[in-house]
Amino acid sequence: MVKIFTTEHTTGMIIKNMSFKVGQTMTLVGVPKPDATEFAVNIGPDEQEITMHFNARFNAHGDENAVVCNSYQGGTWCEEVRDGGFPFRQGEEFKVVIEFTPTDFIVTLSDGSAINFPNRVGAEKYTHINFDGEVRITSFEIK
Repeated sequence: MVKIFTTEHTTGMIIKNMSFKVGQTMTLVGVPKPDATEFAVNIGPDEQEITMHFNARFNAHGDENAVVCNSYQGGTWCEEVRDGGFPFRQGEEFKVVIEFTPTDFIVTLSDGSAINFPNRVGAEKYTHINFDGEVRITSFEIK
């Protein structure tokens, strides 16, 4: 089990060389800034590829109050997945749980809604996780 706690702003925070493997669950707790437009969590094998991009959009990229998941492979964004609710509020704490199965990432949001996102790369372990946008991650745990 790995626990990381931080009180710093995490725009662009990158975690490298830490394994997130099939069968494990990642739990994130954070607070979007009061004027946040969006924030993202990215999971992948390296700094160039993103297997699972989780993007909570308050008002960004033409979306309002939407969660968009995607992959970035070979320099191109793939097909978006838009499921689940939008339990996020600017300035209020949230919790996101990401379960890593052999075929999917199952993302459970604070309101209990879930997003099933395919493990498009198909790897059993990813070593790069980063947080971007207007959010402060207060707790990060993999177990």
